Amino acid sequence: MRSSAAVALGAVGAALLTGCGVGGGLRSAGPAPNAVGPARLWPGLPPASAAPYDYGEGETARIPGIEVPHGDVHRLDPVAVVRAGLKARPNRSSGTADLPADTVRRIDTCRTEPVSCPVLRPYFRDLTGDGKDDLVLGIRLADHQLSVRVYMPEAGGLTRILSTTDAVISVELAGRDLIMRVPSAITGYEYRTAWTWDGRQRAMLPTRDEILRMPTPPPPQQRPGVTPPTATPPTGTPSTATPSAGVSAERR
Repeated sequence: MRSSAAVALGAVGAALLTGCGVGGGLRSAGPAPNAVGPARLWPGLPPASAAPYDYGEGETARIPGIEVPHGDVHRLDPVAVVRAGLKARPNRSSGTADLPADTVRRIDTCRTEPVSCPVLRPYFRDLTGDGKDDLVLGIRLADHQLSVRVYMPEAGGLTRILSTTDAVISVELAGRDLIMRVPSAITGYEYRTAWTWDGRQRAMLPTRDEILRMPTPPPPQQRPGVTPPTATPPTGTPSTATPSAGVSAERR
Protein backbone atom coordinates (compact mmCIF):
# COMPACT_ATOMS: atom_id res chain seq x y z
CA MET A 1 0.00 0.00 0.00
CA ARG A 2 2.77 2.41 0.91
CA SER A 3 4.52 1.57 -2.38
CA SER A 4 1.37 2.32 -4.38
CA ALA A 5 0.85 5.60 -2.50
CA ALA A 6 4.44 6.62 -3.15
CA VAL A 7 4.04 5.91 -6.86
CA ALA A 8 0.82 7.98 -6.97
CA LEU A 9 2.41 10.91 -5.18
CA GLY A 10 5.38 10.78 -7.51
CA ALA A 11 3.07 10.90 -10.52
CA VAL A 12 1.20 13.91 -9.12
CA GLY A 13 4.47 15.72 -8.39
CA ALA A 14 5.73 15.05 -11.90
CA ALA A 15 2.51 16.40 -13.34
CA LEU A 16 2.81 19.58 -11.28
CA LEU A 17 6.41 20.10 -12.32
CA THR A 18 5.47 19.52 -15.92
CA GLY A 19 2.62 22.05 -15.65
CA CYS A 20 5.05 24.82 -14.73
CA GLY A 21 6.45 24.78 -18.22
CA VAL A 22 3.16 24.99 -20.12
CA GLY A 23 1.71 28.19 -21.62
CA GLY A 24 0.29 30.69 -19.12
CA GLY A 25 2.79 29.90 -16.39
CA LEU A 26 4.95 32.39 -14.55
CA ARG A 27 7.86 33.86 -16.46
CA SER A 28 10.77 35.94 -15.31
CA ALA A 29 10.68 39.64 -16.15
CA GLY A 30 14.40 39.97 -15.70
CA PRO A 31 16.47 41.16 -12.76
CA ALA A 32 14.71 43.61 -10.44
CA PRO A 33 16.49 46.89 -9.63
CA ASN A 34 17.90 47.25 -6.16
CA ALA A 35 15.70 49.23 -3.78
CA VAL A 36 17.31 52.50 -2.70
CA GLY A 37 16.03 54.03 0.52
CA PRO A 38 15.93 57.78 1.23
CA ALA A 39 19.21 59.32 2.30
CA ARG A 40 18.91 62.10 4.85
CA LEU A 41 21.18 65.04 4.10
CA TRP A 42 22.77 67.18 6.82
CA PRO A 43 21.26 65.25 9.72
CA GLY A 44 22.83 67.63 12.23
CA LEU A 45 20.62 70.58 11.19
CA PRO A 46 18.06 71.60 13.85
CA PRO A 47 14.43 71.19 12.74
CA ALA A 48 12.45 74.28 11.77
CA SER A 49 10.11 75.60 14.43
CA ALA A 50 7.96 77.96 12.29
CA ALA A 51 6.45 77.94 8.79
CA PRO A 52 8.31 80.09 6.22
CA TYR A 53 5.09 81.87 5.22
CA ASP A 54 1.38 81.74 5.94
CA TYR A 55 -1.31 81.87 3.29
CA GLY A 56 -4.36 81.07 5.36
CA GLU A 57 -4.18 77.32 5.79
CA GLY A 58 -6.07 76.04 8.80
CA GLU A 59 -7.64 79.38 9.66
CA THR A 60 -11.36 79.26 10.52
CA ALA A 61 -13.88 81.77 11.82
CA ARG A 62 -17.48 81.73 12.98
CA ILE A 63 -19.49 84.27 10.96
CA PRO A 64 -21.55 86.42 13.34
CA GLY A 65 -25.19 87.25 12.66
CA ILE A 66 -25.72 84.61 9.95
CA GLU A 67 -28.35 81.94 10.57
CA VAL A 68 -28.61 78.85 8.35
CA PRO A 69 -31.95 77.09 8.94
CA HIS A 70 -31.70 73.36 8.27
CA GLY A 71 -28.12 73.89 7.09
CA ASP A 72 -29.28 75.14 3.66
CA VAL A 73 -26.66 77.61 2.38
CA HIS A 74 -28.52 78.02 -0.91
CA ARG A 75 -30.81 80.59 0.75
CA LEU A 76 -27.99 82.84 1.94
CA ASP A 77 -27.21 86.26 0.48
CA PRO A 78 -23.53 86.16 -0.62
CA VAL A 79 -23.04 89.88 -0.06
CA ALA A 80 -24.48 89.65 3.45
CA VAL A 81 -22.18 86.73 4.22
CA VAL A 82 -19.09 88.66 3.09
CA ARG A 83 -20.10 91.79 5.03
CA ALA A 84 -20.75 89.75 8.17
CA GLY A 85 -17.39 88.08 7.72
CA LEU A 86 -15.68 91.46 8.09
CA LYS A 87 -16.68 91.34 11.77
CA ALA A 88 -15.63 87.72 12.29
CA ARG A 89 -12.92 86.87 14.78
CA PRO A 90 -10.73 84.10 13.32
CA ASN A 91 -9.17 81.45 15.50
CA ARG A 92 -5.84 82.88 14.37
CA SER A 93 -5.04 85.85 12.14
CA SER A 94 -3.09 85.26 8.96
CA GLY A 95 -4.23 88.42 7.22
CA THR A 96 -5.75 86.51 4.29
CA ALA A 97 -9.31 87.16 5.50
CA ASP A 98 -8.79 90.93 5.49
CA LEU A 99 -10.08 92.95 2.53
CA PRO A 100 -8.67 96.23 1.21
CA ALA A 101 -10.59 99.38 2.09
CA ASP A 102 -11.48 100.06 -1.55
CA THR A 103 -13.00 96.56 -1.88
CA VAL A 104 -15.00 97.04 1.32
CA ARG A 105 -16.42 100.31 -0.05
CA ARG A 106 -17.50 98.58 -3.26
CA ILE A 107 -19.12 95.77 -1.24
CA ASP A 108 -21.13 98.38 0.66
CA THR A 109 -22.55 99.68 -2.65
CA CYS A 110 -23.49 96.27 -4.07
CA ARG A 111 -27.19 97.03 -3.53
CA THR A 112 -27.15 100.29 -5.49
CA GLU A 113 -24.35 99.49 -7.98
CA PRO A 114 -24.56 95.74 -8.69
CA VAL A 115 -22.43 96.01 -11.84
CA SER A 116 -19.34 97.03 -9.85
CA CYS A 117 -20.01 94.61 -6.97
CA PRO A 118 -16.83 92.59 -6.33
CA VAL A 119 -18.69 89.58 -4.88
CA LEU A 120 -19.02 86.96 -7.61
CA ARG A 121 -21.87 84.47 -8.05
CA PRO A 122 -21.83 81.68 -5.44
CA TYR A 123 -21.16 78.00 -6.01
CA PHE A 124 -22.30 75.08 -3.89
CA ARG A 125 -20.59 71.74 -3.23
CA ASP A 126 -20.36 69.29 -0.34
CA LEU A 127 -16.64 69.66 0.33
CA THR A 128 -16.69 68.36 3.91
CA GLY A 129 -18.52 65.08 3.22
CA ASP A 130 -21.26 65.70 5.78
CA GLY A 131 -24.04 65.49 3.20
CA LYS A 132 -24.70 69.26 3.14
CA ASP A 133 -23.58 71.73 0.51
CA ASP A 134 -20.96 74.27 1.45
CA LEU A 135 -20.83 77.82 0.10
CA VAL A 136 -17.94 78.88 -2.18
CA LEU A 137 -17.48 82.62 -2.77
CA GLY A 138 -15.04 84.71 -4.77
CA ILE A 139 -14.26 88.40 -4.23
CA ARG A 140 -12.47 90.38 -6.92
CA LEU A 141 -9.60 92.53 -5.69
CA ALA A 142 -7.24 94.96 -7.39
CA ASP A 143 -4.47 93.80 -9.76
CA HIS A 144 -6.50 90.75 -10.86
CA GLN A 145 -6.32 89.24 -7.38
CA LEU A 146 -9.12 86.97 -6.17
CA SER A 147 -10.07 86.14 -2.60
CA VAL A 148 -11.58 82.64 -2.39
CA ARG A 149 -13.64 81.65 0.66
CA VAL A 150 -15.52 78.51 1.66
CA TYR A 151 -18.25 78.46 4.31
CA MET A 152 -19.67 75.40 6.08
CA PRO A 153 -23.12 75.29 7.72
CA GLU A 154 -22.60 74.27 11.31
CA ALA A 155 -24.77 74.33 14.45
CA GLY A 156 -27.42 76.53 12.84
CA GLY A 157 -24.86 79.10 11.70
CA LEU A 158 -21.94 79.50 9.33
CA THR A 159 -18.22 78.81 9.73
CA ARG A 160 -15.56 79.98 7.29
CA ILE A 161 -13.23 77.04 6.63
CA LEU A 162 -11.06 78.55 3.89
CA SER A 163 -9.81 82.05 3.08
CA THR A 164 -6.98 82.56 0.62
CA THR A 165 -6.02 85.23 -1.92
CA ASP A 166 -3.99 84.96 -5.12
CA ALA A 167 -3.80 86.03 -8.76
CA VAL A 168 -5.52 83.03 -10.27
CA ILE A 169 -5.81 81.56 -13.75
CA SER A 170 -8.89 79.58 -12.74
CA VAL A 171 -10.68 78.03 -9.77
CA GLU A 172 -12.15 74.54 -10.12
CA LEU A 173 -14.19 72.09 -8.09
CA ALA A 174 -13.16 68.46 -8.57
CA GLY A 175 -14.90 66.00 -6.30
CA ARG A 176 -14.33 67.32 -2.79
CA ASP A 177 -11.28 69.39 -3.77
CA LEU A 178 -11.06 73.08 -4.61
CA ILE A 179 -8.23 73.57 -7.11
CA MET A 180 -6.61 76.93 -7.78
CA ARG A 181 -4.39 77.50 -10.82
CA VAL A 182 -1.92 80.36 -10.38
CA PRO A 183 0.63 81.82 -12.84
CA SER A 184 4.29 81.01 -12.34
CA ALA A 185 7.26 83.29 -12.85
CA ILE A 186 8.61 80.59 -15.19
CA THR A 187 7.16 80.96 -18.68
CA GLY A 188 5.04 77.98 -19.68
CA TYR A 189 4.44 76.75 -16.11
CA GLU A 190 1.76 77.26 -13.49
CA TYR A 191 1.13 76.45 -9.85
CA ARG A 192 -1.78 74.24 -8.87
CA THR A 193 -2.98 73.99 -5.29
CA ALA A 194 -5.67 71.55 -4.18
CA TRP A 195 -7.49 72.52 -0.99
CA THR A 196 -9.13 69.60 0.82
CA TRP A 197 -11.22 69.31 3.97
CA ASP A 198 -9.28 67.99 6.95
CA GLY A 199 -11.51 66.57 9.69
CA ARG A 200 -8.85 66.84 12.39
CA GLN A 201 -8.16 70.53 11.75
CA ARG A 202 -11.78 71.16 10.70
CA ALA A 203 -10.56 73.38 7.90
CA MET A 204 -9.56 73.25 4.23
CA LEU A 205 -5.84 72.51 3.91
CA PRO A 206 -3.55 72.65 0.83
CA THR A 207 -3.04 68.91 0.40
CA ARG A 208 -1.29 69.24 -2.99
CA ASP A 209 0.85 72.18 -4.08
CA GLU A 210 2.79 71.68 -7.30
CA ILE A 211 4.27 73.43 -10.32
CA LEU A 212 3.29 71.95 -13.67
CA ARG A 213 4.11 72.58 -17.30
CA MET A 214 1.19 74.07 -19.19
CA PRO A 215 0.11 72.22 -22.34
CA THR A 216 1.20 73.77 -25.63
CA PRO A 217 -1.82 75.10 -27.52
CA PRO A 218 -2.42 73.42 -30.89
CA PRO A 219 -1.63 75.44 -34.03
CA PRO A 220 -4.61 77.26 -35.56
CA GLN A 221 -6.42 75.20 -38.17
CA GLN A 222 -6.83 76.55 -41.66
CA ARG A 223 -10.44 77.10 -42.64
CA PRO A 224 -11.58 75.22 -45.77
CA GLY A 225 -11.41 77.31 -48.92
CA VAL A 226 -9.07 79.93 -47.44
CA THR A 227 -5.67 80.24 -49.10
CA PRO A 228 -2.86 80.99 -46.64
CA PRO A 229 -0.99 84.26 -47.34
CA THR A 230 2.25 84.01 -49.27
CA ALA A 231 5.50 85.15 -47.74
CA THR A 232 6.79 88.61 -48.63
CA PRO A 233 10.01 88.40 -50.68
CA PRO A 234 13.10 89.59 -48.80
CA THR A 235 14.27 93.17 -49.33
CA GLY A 236 16.38 93.51 -52.46
CA THR A 237 15.08 90.31 -54.05
CA PRO A 238 12.88 90.89 -57.09
CA SER A 239 9.51 89.24 -57.12
CA THR A 240 8.72 86.78 -59.88
CA ALA A 241 5.01 87.56 -59.76
CA THR A 242 3.66 89.75 -62.56
CA PRO A 243 1.16 92.33 -61.32
CA SER A 244 -2.09 92.63 -63.18
CA ALA A 245 -3.10 95.89 -64.84
CA GLY A 246 -3.96 98.61 -62.36
CA VAL A 247 -2.84 96.60 -59.30
CA SER A 248 0.37 97.42 -57.47
CA ALA A 249 2.70 94.55 -56.64
CA GLU A 250 3.63 96.18 -53.31
CA ARG A 251 2.15 94.42 -50.21
CA ARG A 252 0.13 96.80 -48.07
